[in-house]
Amino acid sequence: MTRHAAASAALAAALCAGGAAPASAQSRPYAPSMSCSEVAALVRAKGAVLLSTSPTTFDRYVSAANYCSVGEVLKNQWIATRDNPQCFIGYTCFVPSRDNWVP
Repeated sequence: MTRHAAASAALAAALCAGGAAPASAQSRPYAPSMSCSEVAALVRAKGAVLLSTSPTTFDRYVSAANYCSVGEVLKNQWIATRDNPQCFIGYTCFVPSRDNWVP
């Protein structure tokens, strides 16, 4: 086997084994670069979406309770977008407890 063929085979094996960086490095929509209406429409259209809210933070936002697990409730969410520092985009799923319940 030639050196080129061996390198190609090693690369193919790594890709098949899940070592491909692009699949694990897929980016989330970045809310601060989008308009309020764009982000709200995305949440409504997808039902549930992971959104980056800063270069280092993200969360899962949903449009309705059916995207939450049993025992979770909806919590209103406002985030900063390109055109609105407090844009209502939908909800997060929240597990209520005695200590942290805030509707």
